[in-house]
Amino acid sequence: MRTTELTDGGHRVIVVAVDKGEDAVSVINDVATRSDIRGARVTGVGGFHTAEVGYFDREALDYVRIAVPEQVEVLSLLGDIAESQGKPALHVHTVLGRRDGTTVGGHLLRGEVWPTLEVIITEVGGNLTKQVDPETGLALLNAPGTQTR
Repeated sequence: MRTTELTDGGHRVIVVAVDKGEDAVSVINDVATRSDIRGARVTGVGGFHTAEVGYFDREALDYVRIAVPEQVEVLSLLGDIAESQGKPALHVHTVLGRRDGTTVGGHLLRGEVWPTLEVIITEVGGNLTKQVDPETGLALLNAPGTQTR
């Protein structure tokens, strides 16, 4: 993994090149922790040798795991980083393109990078936090100044 830190309008931007064989989720979490990222948006493109995505099953209150045991293009990687239980928590979704042009997507649980994954982490103003929702058991975003209707 290689990182470069830039600034854009007073906000830090961390560009991450995830290397072959590394797990995308682990690397992004490690970078967020080392860089003390407490509120950011995450985008990325690249490729995975294998991956696993999840679909949240409302009835089971858990992710249905979807194995992707093949080389795929990361067509889209979008999400956020917010503080949860005192540390940065990554939440990203992905759309993966298969050789035949079909796609599979969901919450990214694991992605073994090949040949690279280019990730941009852009800090947003203020800390974002997540709180566990008692109904679902998920840590949901609670942005500063959020109003409940």
